[in-house]
Amino acid sequence: MPAHALPSIPLADLPGRIGEVLGTSPWLLIDQARIDAFACTTEDLQWIHTDPARAAGGPFGRTIAHGFLTLSLLSWMGENAFEIPHLRMSLNYGLNKVRFPAPLPADSRVRGVFRLLACEPIDGGWQVTVEATIEREGAAKPVCVAESVSRRYP
Repeated sequence: MPAHALPSIPLADLPGRIGEVLGTSPWLLIDQARIDAFACTTEDLQWIHTDPARAAGGPFGRTIAHGFLTLSLLSWMGENAFEIPHLRMSLNYGLNKVRFPAPLPADSRVRGVFRLLACEPIDGGWQVTVEATIEREGAAKPVCVAESVSRRYP
């Protein structure tokens, strides 16, 4: 359960909120330990992610998080940005578009901003599409922008 109060948006209200920001997650630290754990789990051990000494001489001056690590945080960020109460079930249905406009250096903090793009009825529920923008604290460009599609069942 999040430590902060979440905006609570009834499912029936979503069609009238197209284009609006539904919520913003708290900041989350992406440290080297998290990057290393993701690298081990996915077997993506490229030096730009896992070798701080070598990465210090690389293009970003230090290690950077995997793009897929950044993307994988969307679930946590969404759960900590807003809630749609009284759902029987919510499913990740996929992604329409994903971009990584800027690198995410180790020891940075990120947060997700969620803007509603679409809300369409489906059999037994609603398909909800949000634009998720993952911002890095102090940076001008986001580290990830993705259209995330979920199915919500009351």
